[in-house]
Amino acid sequence: MQRLSALHALIEELTTDAPVLEVRIGLRWTIVVVRKNGQPAAGISSTVLRSPHHTVKPAMPLAGGLTTRTGQELVQLLHSDNPLEAGVGLATLNALQDVALDQCADLNAGDLIVESGVGKNVAIIGHFPFVPDVRRVAEAVWVLEQNPSTDELPADRAPEILPQADIVAITGMTLVNHTFDELIALCRSDALVLVLGGSTPLSPFLFDYGVDVLAGTRIVDIPPALRAISQGAGFRQIPGKRLLAMQRHMA
Repeated sequence: MQRLSALHALIEELTTDAPVLEVRIGLRWTIVVVRKNGQPAAGISSTVLRSPHHTVKPAMPLAGGLTTRTGQELVQLLHSDNPLEAGVGLATLNALQDVALDQCADLNAGDLIVESGVGKNVAIIGHFPFVPDVRRVAEAVWVLEQNPSTDELPADRAPEILPQADIVAITGMTLVNHTFDELIALCRSDALVLVLGGSTPLSPFLFDYGVDVLAGTRIVDIPPALRAISQGAGFRQIPGKRLLAMQRHMA
């Protein structure tokens, strides 16, 4: 029997549903607020627009009607090839998810990568602010991006690079662009594999796919986070968030 993709597994294991109170698609981040167990709960995901050649189509076909859908209906948008819709789906999944806080630690993934990366080969999927710190201690550092800038490599070189890496850090946004399973399959079995970023679901199900560390974000004070994201805040500008990490041996 063929194993479900990580994306399908995450969606299938989510049994919670809830009314949707707010959907805000900011310049950098998307936030969804649901009413879960009588209380508001929020999740975030990076905002990614369609590539320019798709601009003749509406960026968000469901605009104006998102809060009329249930949480489970919005989660299904994760299957969409429209990254704006898929981002709403991932933010909703993060809002609905029951995170086992007793299995999490207040841990900065960048610090862990720097500490573990001394003298190692490190591959990073996505652009993160800790990259210069990793470059100072690692033997080799490869940063792969879909739109690479200076000192970064195109994402299509992953089949060449990832098998060489002792440590692989993968952005949670690979769940939105549907490349997660392809990338995780390229990692060595003895590599330390992390999935990180504000979009990352803190779900132990991902450990079954070869992930060792999940580093994500919980929104603990919704109103200021909602306001900042609506006004175009970058990740560091979002108040009311808590950075958490879950390690395989803790789950």
